Amino acid sequence: MESRPLRYFVAVAEELNFARAAERLSISSPPLSRTIRKLEAELGVTLFERTTHTVALTQAGTVLLAEARTALDALEAAGRRARRAGSPEPKLVLAVKADGDAGLMEAILARYAAEPASEPVAVRLCGWGEQPRLLRQGEADAALIHEPFDHTGLDAETVTVEPRVVALAAAHPLAARDRVSLADLDLPVSEPTYPGDLHRYLDKIVDEYGVRDLPQLLKLVALGDIITLLPESVVSLYPRPGVVYRYVPDAPPATLAIAWPQQSRSPATAALVRAAGSLADPEGAHVRRG
Repeated sequence: MESRPLRYFVAVAEELNFARAAERLSISSPPLSRTIRKLEAELGVTLFERTTHTVALTQAGTVLLAEARTALDALEAAGRRARRAGSPEPKLVLAVKADGDAGLMEAILARYAAEPASEPVAVRLCGWGEQPRLLRQGEADAALIHEPFDHTGLDAETVTVEPRVVALAAAHPLAARDRVSLADLDLPVSEPTYPGDLHRYLDKIVDEYGVRDLPQLLKLVALGDIITLLPESVVSLYPRPGVVYRYVPDAPPATLAIAWPQQSRSPATAALVRAAGSLADPEGAHVRRG
């Protein structure tokens, strides 16, 4: 299967209109329709239910849309990685949120520099949850990212596991305690769906307040607008006037992972993964204690 019919199919599937898809692709409608019919004939399935007024995906079309997006992303990613590898001064691109390395970046890079296969590293600072997309699209070779995240097309190893703390405004009633429980916080998180619940809670804060980094998040905490759970490493890395941190013993820990594309065969990327993984204990995780 060639990439051009897949690109045409994805355009129609996303627009659900042949004229708009043709305009998006900068072609006319007749060759677009012929390409879709030929693709359906090759696959032996109907991809679209067509009437004079509507276009809808069939079940087969729905399945192909997900697979086609993945295949096209992988193709573009391969091109980006090949261009970087063939540059006069190749660099390994490591994606990380500015405040998302648990204070371990320097240790990881120092160990990586001692690896025979190491290359110069370009750190790609990114926003909340952008790392998986950058990896799948070939814009990064590896990423430091907290679980949970979408593992589709990616491999990952644990780098560190930390206890959770809650960030509270200094005037918050719970700030007078040394430790608090999840029940005290009344956050929309619970076992056994805790990691996903917390991720969705933070997504909501990001969407509502336009937060892109931890300093912005902590400013909202200091103002009393929100409270939130964070990894223990934040306590020493981000002291803030008006913000106090308290341990939450019954909160599941925060897991930092290093992720990379499943199809990667780069010795440099493998060396970086080894360097990051070397911080873990024999059980598979370096556990920080509060």
